[in-house]
Amino acid sequence: MTPADPRPVALVTGASRGIGRAVAQLLARRGCRVAVHYRSSPAAAAAAVASLEGEGHQAFAADLTLPAEVARLWDQVTAAMGPVRVLVNNAAVFEQHPLLETGYDQWRQAWERTLATNLLGPANLCHCAGNAMAPAGGGRVVSISSRGAFRGEPDTPAYGASKAGLNALCQSLARAMAGHKVYFYVIAPGWVDTEMASATLNGPGRDELLAQHPLGRVASPEEVAAAAVFCALDAPPAMTGCIIDVNGASYLRT
Repeated sequence: MTPADPRPVALVTGASRGIGRAVAQLLARRGCRVAVHYRSSPAAAAAAVASLEGEGHQAFAADLTLPAEVARLWDQVTAAMGPVRVLVNNAAVFEQHPLLETGYDQWRQAWERTLATNLLGPANLCHCAGNAMAPAGGGRVVSISSRGAFRGEPDTPAYGASKAGLNALCQSLARAMAGHKVYFYVIAPGWVDTEMASATLNGPGRDELLAQHPLGRVASPEEVAAAAVFCALDAPPAMTGCIIDVNGASYLRT
């Protein structure tokens, strides 16, 4: 498909698997052309593209911890597919680093990797998106956060902090960009049945984890994707700045 294709372009980061792949599939089903971002698994990205309905979808590689690669990714997607109307910040890492069991060097490295991937990468992409979408008449940014931003993550504190920062980033930009018709939405899942979470979900603490969930199970990637795509395509502008919990009532904010 050429950049003149009238279908909106959506860039989904970390879309080769898990929540990102489910979001890409639903966006494609809803008529978007999807730019599938991946970091280091071209085979998985190709399989994700092949799973999407319709034509014109493409895969793009980038290390989002590197600012130059973020800018290159944005430029490559727009050159190949046309202006991006929807950005979904989904790519993330989740590393165990409990305070009393982690050496100083490992602690520092876990924080640096986590913040670079989960917060600075999305922040840089938001800069690209806002500066492209505002003069084009608007657009939407949806970011995947976590309940950990609110309840705390004792064994993965950098993850919780990165997601709290992501929430604040998106709400700040929602205020800054509303007048330009660029809207920001956040989805905050609890545990989701993905490859990234499989070690924990199938580990010795599985029963205790499931006991937190009134549904008796964790969310599916498709459930999180449904909320994300609603925000990307259907949510009213008055919802800009919102944070939507998708955690099966496992954690209720007051």
